[in-house]
Amino acid sequence: MSTPSTSNRLFEPEFLAKLDRLALIARRAVAGELQGERRSPRRGASVEFADFKPYVAGDDFRQIDWNLYARLERFFLKLFVAEEELTIHLLVDTSRSMDYGEPNKLWYAKRAAGALGYIALANLDRVTLAAFGQERELKLPPQRSRRGVWPLFAFLSDLQPGAATHFAAFCQRYAQTARQAGPLLLCSDLLDEQWQDGLRALLSRRFEITLLHILAPQELDPQIEGDVRLIDAEGGPPVDLTADLDLLQRYRRNLEAWRDEIAAYCATRDIGYVPIATTDALEELLFDLLRRRGLLR
Repeated sequence: MSTPSTSNRLFEPEFLAKLDRLALIARRAVAGELQGERRSPRRGASVEFADFKPYVAGDDFRQIDWNLYARLERFFLKLFVAEEELTIHLLVDTSRSMDYGEPNKLWYAKRAAGALGYIALANLDRVTLAAFGQERELKLPPQRSRRGVWPLFAFLSDLQPGAATHFAAFCQRYAQTARQAGPLLLCSDLLDEQWQDGLRALLSRRFEITLLHILAPQELDPQIEGDVRLIDAEGGPPVDLTADLDLLQRYRRNLEAWRDEIAAYCATRDIGYVPIATTDALEELLFDLLRRRGLLR
């Protein structure tokens, strides 16, 4: 199969070739709908033995263990671990606040989601992708196998900045409508006062959540001074202030406290929290940080 590409060139072919060496790790066994390459809590037809069960009328007699029958004179079936596909959920924040920074936060989120989606599809997992922060939610139909790479990259490339986040409402709807749980990768700056309510809604469906908390260097260490007017990208009133050393120091302390609050919230709820600056190389995120966090191998 030829290497997929898009008009916006999310990735170079050489980078995608490196991604073929990676795979996503699920912390819990899940029951999928189609046979794939993941261990499932169900019993099925694979080469890995799981257990025996007594034969009852209607069972597949071809699974009878005749050696065991010769010893016990009772019929038992051999059960094997079912290998079923895993659904990977990708959620991308496209609210207006994400269209900020150099490098741009939304562009970074698109590439992070695209790379993780590519890894999942290359390993025959099912991938769903939803973008929130638009007037209406945008969803990519579920994709499976490398044939889904083209639609995934095209969908991401076409995403444009939206308006306000409405994060909690989106997460509640997503948790209610998702067909099955599984690893969920959320790419967002989390600039929404209801971020806890949103994460709580996703936890209600037992998603294995990893939060990629994306901020721009201009947010982490703003280089401003004097009288400035701050404009809320999502429609709030402007704020006039005088940026001096004391103000900037208080801003950095508050930012650090906010990130610590998010990290503590996630740690007590088994959510993977990964703070990211858009200056962090995507290759470093995937091949170093997420591997050390146990999300990739």
